[in-house]
Amino acid sequence: MDVIAAVGGAYYQDFAAVAARQGLTPVQAKVLGAAVRAPLPMRALAEALVCDASNVTGIVDRLESRGLVRREAGPQDRRVKIVTATDEGRAAILAVREDMKSVHDALDRLDEQERDTLHAILQKLLPELSQLTA
Repeated sequence: MDVIAAVGGAYYQDFAAVAARQGLTPVQAKVLGAAVRAPLPMRALAEALVCDASNVTGIVDRLESRGLVRREAGPQDRRVKIVTATDEGRAAILAVREDMKSVHDALDRLDEQERDTLHAILQKLLPELSQLTA
């Protein structure tokens, strides 16, 4: 587990540095990445970040002021606000992902079979570890 923690820490450092180059905090980049994958209610973002909904409001406010996300009323309940990435937001998170040189360099040391094996192992661990933040 120490090795997993070390790899996770190195990933986070690379992610934080690259996000900063895009003018984003790591949490803003995480929210933006989630919104790029699929539009999400504010409450779901708070649960994913394991924080209070009021914190997410501030994060989304800052992303929205930069034109990276927009809030829309939920289709079934207009009181629910859905966060959706804009084209600018998608471009920003793509730039973050592409610029993560340390991570790319590390993964490039693995051949395709090793990457597939690593992915399978981590996928097997994820359900158990995800329960810790639920």
